[in-house]
Amino acid sequence: MTQAPRHTLHIVSGKGGTGKTTIAAALACALATRGRRVLLCEVEGRNGIAELFEVPDLTGPTERRISRTPAGGTVYGLAIDAEDALLEYLDTFYHLGLAGKALDRFGAIDFATSIAPGLRDVLLTGKVYEAARRGAKQRADAYDAVVLDAPPTGRIAQFLNVHEAVAGLAKVGPIRNQADSIMRMLRSATTVVHLVTLLEDMPVTETEEAVAALQPTQIRVGTVIENMVIPSPLDQDQLLAAAEASVIMNVPGLTSKQNIALTEEFAVEAARTRQQQQRHDRLTELSLPLVQIELDPAGIDEGAIFAIGDQLTEQLILEAA
Repeated sequence: MTQAPRHTLHIVSGKGGTGKTTIAAALACALATRGRRVLLCEVEGRNGIAELFEVPDLTGPTERRISRTPAGGTVYGLAIDAEDALLEYLDTFYHLGLAGKALDRFGAIDFATSIAPGLRDVLLTGKVYEAARRGAKQRADAYDAVVLDAPPTGRIAQFLNVHEAVAGLAKVGPIRNQADSIMRMLRSATTVVHLVTLLEDMPVTETEEAVAALQPTQIRVGTVIENMVIPSPLDQDQLLAAAEASVIMNVPGLTSKQNIALTEEFAVEAARTRQQQQRHDRLTELSLPLVQIELDPAGIDEGAIFAIGDQLTEQLILEAA
C-alpha cells in the first residue's frame, strides 16, 4: 500500500479514452467518507461528470450535490466555464458586475480568451484554487478535498503552468497576483497530480511524456493509475508458451480443429497480456507509485464508481481512510 501525504487538491489527467473522468469521480467518492464534503470539478465543457452520475448539466456558478457515498460523505459537482469565471473575476477585482455582463453580450469576453488562451487556463484554475482555499479560510462552504478532472496528459503541463500562461499578459496587477497564488498552491504539498493510463502503447507514452513535462513546473505527480486492467493467473513463462502456441490445447468435447482454433485465439490473448506487462514494466521505471484498477465488464454506473473508489482506497492511504 502506498503512503500518501494529506492532500486537499487532487488533479486527475490522462489521455482521452483512458477513463480519467471515471477515475476522478471514483477518487472523489473514495475521499468522501464520514461526513466529509468533496468537490468534483471539470473544465473541458463535456458534461462528463453529469453523465456519469446521471444528473442535470452542472455548468453554472454554484456547486450542486451529485452523490451521497456509502461511506457517509457527500460529493458535489461543478463544471467550470471560462466565461463565467471571467465575469466573476471582473466583478471581484474590478467591481464590473453589470459592465462585465454587458461585455459578455458584445462578445468581448470570448474575444479576450481567444486572443489570450493562457488567460482561459488562469481563469479555470482560479476557480479551482478558490474552492480548494475555502478550508484555510474556515468558510462554512469549505470542502475537505477538491478533485479536478483536468485536461488530457498532452496538455496538462501547459494547463497547470499558469506562470508561463501569463508571462506575456501581465507582469504586475491582479492577473499576475492571481497566477502567483495559484502556482504556490499547485506546487505545495497539499496538491498532487494523478495520471490515468491504459496498458497500451500510446497512453503509456503520453504518461511518460506528461511526467517529464510536469517536472520543470515543480508540481508533484502522486500516482500513475493503470485503468481497465485484466489480471492474469499465468506467469511470464506460461504466457510465453501460450503466445507461441507451443502446446496445442486438448479440451474434452472439442474436435481437433476446434482445439487448434482455441489455441490460436488464446495465443493472441497471451501475446496481448505479455505486451501489457511489458508496458507495466515501462511505467515502473518512472519510479512513481502504481495503482491498478481492474476492468469491470458490466460497464460504469454509480455502483461501479463506488467499487473503483474502494480499489483506490485499498491501494492508497487516503486522508479519508
